[in-house]
Amino acid sequence: MHRLNEDISSRKLEALVAYLDHKTLNAAADALNTSAVSVHRALHSLEDSVRCSLFRHEGRGLVPTEAAHTLAGVARDVLGRLDRGIEATRIAAGYASDRLKIGSLYSLTSHVLPELIKSMNQRRPNLQCELILGKSRHELLPRLKQGQIDAVFAEILPGDSDLVSLPMFEDESYFAAPLSSPLAAHETIVLSEHVGEKLVTLAEGPFSAVHLAERFKDFHPCVIMEVQDIFTQMNLVSSGVACAVVPGRIRPMYQHLVRFIPFAESEGASQTIGLSVMKARERDPNLLALSSVARIFVRERESRAPRI
Repeated sequence: MHRLNEDISSRKLEALVAYLDHKTLNAAADALNTSAVSVHRALHSLEDSVRCSLFRHEGRGLVPTEAAHTLAGVARDVLGRLDRGIEATRIAAGYASDRLKIGSLYSLTSHVLPELIKSMNQRRPNLQCELILGKSRHELLPRLKQGQIDAVFAEILPGDSDLVSLPMFEDESYFAAPLSSPLAAHETIVLSEHVGEKLVTLAEGPFSAVHLAERFKDFHPCVIMEVQDIFTQMNLVSSGVACAVVPGRIRPMYQHLVRFIPFAESEGASQTIGLSVMKARERDPNLLALSSVARIFVRERESRAPRI
C-alpha cells in the first residue's frame, strides 16, 4: 500500500483550496478563520511535502501553477470524502450531524414543508436543513436509500421493509378546471362523462398520463401537454389552457385562480402522504426530532379539522 507523506495534512490542503478560491492570502485566512501568515506558511510547507513548485512569485503575490490547480482538484475530492466519511461515522455512532437533507415532492412546498422546517429551526436552531425537491416518490426514495438525503416527505406505500414511515394526512384528488370553463360550475365530476376533455398532465408520478389512464379507465382525455412540475401545470390551468387531475394539497395556493372539483364518490382516490426514513437510521437524533415535529403537525392539523 502506498503511504501518504505524513507532512501532507488536511489543514494544508484546506489552505491550498481556500487560496485558489479566494485569490489572496488575507481572504483565504478569513475563510479559514486564521492568519495570512499561517496560510502562507502552510502553502510553502505543502510545496516541500509534494516536492514540486506550486506557485510562481510575482512581486509579493503567489500565482498558482498548473500543478497547484491539479492538487487543488484532488484536495477538494479528498476533503469532501473525508467530511462525508466523518459524518457517516458520527451517524453510525449515534451522533447527529449538523445538517439534515430533506427530500420532498414539489407540491408539499406550498404549505406543509415551510411549517415543518420552521418548527425544526425552532427546535434545533443550530441544525441546517437543506431541501431537495423531486417530482415523485420514485425519484426521491432511491436517493434516500443511497444516503444522499436523510428523510422524504412523499406518498407512503406499503411493503418496503427498509423504511419506517409516519402517515401525516390523506390527500384526495381533484379535477382542476379554469374559472372560465363550463366545468367550473360542477359540484362534482364523473370523468367518464367528459371524454376528449383537454388535459395537461405531469410527466412522472401518479398524476402522469400513464397513471391516470390506469386509475380512470373510462376517461379518455386529449392530453395536450406533459410538464415537469405541478406549478407549471397549475399555471397552465389557471391561464385557461386545459384542465388537470391534481392532488388536493395544492389547493391553498391556487383556489382563487382555479376551480377544484371533487370527484364523484365512485371515482375518488386518495394518497397517504407522510414522512419516510431508513429503518437503520430511525434512532438518529435529528430524525427523531423531525418525526416529533411531524407528529405535532398531524395533531394540529386534526385539531383544526371541522367536527362532523
